[in-house]
Amino acid sequence: MATATATATCLLAVWALVAAGLFGTGLARASVAPAAVGKEQREFDYFALALQWPGTICSSTRHCCAVNGCCRSEALHTFTIHGLWPDYDDGTWPSCCRHTSFDMDKLTPLKPTLDKYWPSLYCSTSSTCFSGRGPFWAHEWEKHGTCSAPVVHEELQYFTTALDLYYKYNVTEMLATGDILVSNGKEYALSDVIDTIKHAFGGSPQIICKKGSVEELRLCFTKDLKPRDCLTTSAMYKNLSKLKHCPKKISLPTYDPIVLTNSTLEIVPEASDNGLYFFTS
Repeated sequence: MATATATATCLLAVWALVAAGLFGTGLARASVAPAAVGKEQREFDYFALALQWPGTICSSTRHCCAVNGCCRSEALHTFTIHGLWPDYDDGTWPSCCRHTSFDMDKLTPLKPTLDKYWPSLYCSTSSTCFSGRGPFWAHEWEKHGTCSAPVVHEELQYFTTALDLYYKYNVTEMLATGDILVSNGKEYALSDVIDTIKHAFGGSPQIICKKGSVEELRLCFTKDLKPRDCLTTSAMYKNLSKLKHCPKKISLPTYDPIVLTNSTLEIVPEASDNGLYFFTS
């Protein structure tokens, strides 16, 4: 009886997370312990600029909405920004470091640029740190931006810093210098991809895959925003399923966009082929 009760309680907790939107279909990071949220956490060690490859993510799009970058009439053929994440050298990271209210008005000058280079690739609204909901940018600012001091102190600075790094270190162009191009059939040696970026950028990236295709790529920076190697130890990979590791040959696929037509409804994201992931970054 006790076992059945515990099981029922666990199932209720899972469904509560689903209802709250804390499951996502993209690459997920485990959350820090709830007790740490909003409390003082030690200063971070380095930044990771997390980039998404739309060709891998958007190929799973089945429904469209106005906020989904996958729904544009022209397919995205460049990496887009996921977020700028303060991380620790031990493979963990701070999260939700202080209470703050995301203010879209502060980003009005950046709105066209964010729509172009930092779009959400899903239809659902995102969870924010303290049981709220909001746009993708609100999630990134509250979860990661608030932990970026002493380098970044306020909202607009967080987004301009990420965009500056994105422009300065254009990964799509870096790969093109090594003849690593967007293609549905072409595969490239993982070692060639890493070496090409390391040569152009000055540090080794982290690469996350889905079924042999690049899903996410991260460039890492010191706190003075200089290139450095990303962590490639087991600590970095411990929260990834085996299906998220990259094989020896990887691809940068294209996708056919589903153009948004007369739909403004929010679509609940579908479960990923690899299962459900807690707490999307």
